[in-house]
Amino acid sequence: MSIFSTIDSTVLIVAAVLIGLAGGFVKGAVGFALPMILISGLSTFLPPEVALAGLILPTVVTNGVQALRHGLAEALASVKRFKVFLAVGAVMLLASSQLVTILPGRWILLAIGVPVTGFAVLQLTGWQAKRQENPSRVLEVGIAAFAGFVGGISGVWGPPTVAYLTILGTEKKEHMRVQGVIYGLGAVLLVFAHLKSGVLNAQTVPFSVAMLVPVLAGMWIGMRFHDRLDAVKFKRMTLAILLIAGLNLIRKGLMG
Repeated sequence: MSIFSTIDSTVLIVAAVLIGLAGGFVKGAVGFALPMILISGLSTFLPPEVALAGLILPTVVTNGVQALRHGLAEALASVKRFKVFLAVGAVMLLASSQLVTILPGRWILLAIGVPVTGFAVLQLTGWQAKRQENPSRVLEVGIAAFAGFVGGISGVWGPPTVAYLTILGTEKKEHMRVQGVIYGLGAVLLVFAHLKSGVLNAQTVPFSVAMLVPVLAGMWIGMRFHDRLDAVKFKRMTLAILLIAGLNLIRKGLMG
């Protein structure tokens, strides 16, 4: 049975398209939040595991576009710079993905939402994290492990990664590219992890493929918008979306 039989109403199909467009636009504009928007929106009318499957292929493709937008050489340079973050995050993502059907989802949502919301509020009210161009290995490994762990379970690993890049004071162009590299490699791993977990299967793959159309359309519009943003506006928009995403995760976690 096709997963599309789950969406048996034109209204729900239109809702899925609009959610995809919104997620793609935000992804193109600030480089992240696509999985959060898709998982939050789609899970309101689909089972959580189906919503998770729906975001996987759009996440892979959009991050590939984002990582390679400035060329392969710069993408490889970003891989080299963040190799420890990528390696630790990958190990934790593969391990935690197998727990997706075991751990209470509300715990995971709260574990992501609370620190992300706190960080965004502090930044928006004027507090500045001490920039660390050469961060301690403990900080890098800790954030990477956390990002990978929650990413494997929820498909959402953007907030801790964005917070880390903000602490580093990463400039706008590299900020977007590094996000694409980190999320892209993580998303490829997520495909294999959830082929094994059963979340991605013959019934859910067509839905994930279909979501590519609205997501890529939204991303194209968002990228045009991003090119017009200066660095200050980019940072504030990034933090505002982090705040909204964090509050939404807390809401979903508290409501169960």
